Amino acid sequence: MRVVVAGANGWIGSRTVARLRDHGVEVVPASRRNRVDVITGRGLREALRGADVVVDVTNPPSHAAQTGLEFFRTATSNLLTAAAAAGVEHCLVLSVVGAERLRSDYFRGKLVQEGKVLRSPLPHSIVRATPFFESVEAMATKKTHHDRVHVAPVLTRPVAADDVAAAVARVAVGLPLFDTLEVAGPEEHRIDDLAAEVLAARRDERVVVTDAHARYFGAELGKGSLLPGAEARTGHTTFAEWLARAAVHTPG
Repeated sequence: MRVVVAGANGWIGSRTVARLRDHGVEVVPASRRNRVDVITGRGLREALRGADVVVDVTNPPSHAAQTGLEFFRTATSNLLTAAAAAGVEHCLVLSVVGAERLRSDYFRGKLVQEGKVLRSPLPHSIVRATPFFESVEAMATKKTHHDRVHVAPVLTRPVAADDVAAAVARVAVGLPLFDTLEVAGPEEHRIDDLAAEVLAARRDERVVVTDAHARYFGAELGKGSLLPGAEARTGHTTFAEWLARAAVHTPG
C-alpha cells in the first residue's frame, strides 16, 4: 500500500507519517519541503503517482496569503483532482469537531473541505478531532497580552496529537468509511482551566482571564460547540499525562 500524506510536516502530519510506517505501508510525505504545493498544484501529480490512499492533514500556514476559506477550497480541489487522475482508491481528510457550529473563516473552510470530499466520486473518510492539547498550549502561550490571556470557559474533550495521528493512520489503512469518525480525548475539561495549567507548567506568570467572548480560530464559542458526539473514538492520553511529558522539555 502506498499512502501520500499531504501536510506531512505539521503537528498531525509528521506523527501520521510515523504511525503509517509502523503499519508497514509505503509513505510519501507531501509538503512544500518536499516540493509539493497544494495551492499551486506543483508536484502533486508526481507525488500521487501510484498512490492507493491520500491523507489530507493540510492547514494554512500563518503567513499564507489566502484566508482559511480560500486555502481549503483551493487545496482540496487540487488534491481531489490529482487523486482522481492518479486512480487513488481512498481519500481521507482531517477536520474538526463542531465545524458546523462555529462561525469563522477557518471553520467555514473546513466545511467547504468536507463538502468537496463528500461530493467527490472518490471513496472517502472524514476524521473530525476535538482541540489538540498542543493547540491549547499554543493559544495559551501566544503573547497577545503582556500580563493576561483571555480564554473562553467552554467544555471540550481535548485530545493528544499523537492519538489523532493514530486514529488517522488506522482509518487510512482500512476500507473507506464513506462517513465521518470523531476522535476525542478521554476527559472533559474547560479550555480556560487547561490554559491556566499550561501557563503554570511553563512558569509563565500571566493570568488566564475567563472571557465568554474570547475567540478560538476566529470563532466565538458557545456551550457545547466543541463537544463530540457519544460515538466518538476515545484517545488514551489524558491531559495530565501529556502535560507531564511536555514539561520535561520546558526550559527551567
